[in-house]
Amino acid sequence: MPANPPSVPGSRFKLRIQASPESTTVICSGKLTAEIAAEFKQEVRALIPQTKRIVLDLNEVGFIDSSGLGAIIGVYVTARKTSCEFQLINLSKKVRELLGMTNMLSVFESASQYGTRIM
Repeated sequence: MPANPPSVPGSRFKLRIQASPESTTVICSGKLTAEIAAEFKQEVRALIPQTKRIVLDLNEVGFIDSSGLGAIIGVYVTARKTSCEFQLINLSKKVRELLGMTNMLSVFESASQYGTRIM
């Protein structure tokens, strides 16, 4: 698995993957929209069998539409089915508001509050 996969074609959304023996952190940046939601879901789901924990760092995500939210939920469901821990961290204000409005904030275990950095 490449450490820095290329950005998804036709979008400004990017994934950067940092793997350790205990977890895989997926650092996302850009806008998670319908145009790339399926590819995002496929790429992140492919990491699940290789790790005990998936962490999505959403600090640099400025916008998520309904398809993007659906993709995150799809990854969450797959992780739960395979006993892989799933966490969202570093939620931007806009992402936190979206998750709150859709009542999804309580579903995801948020490992940290807005502004916290990963070591």
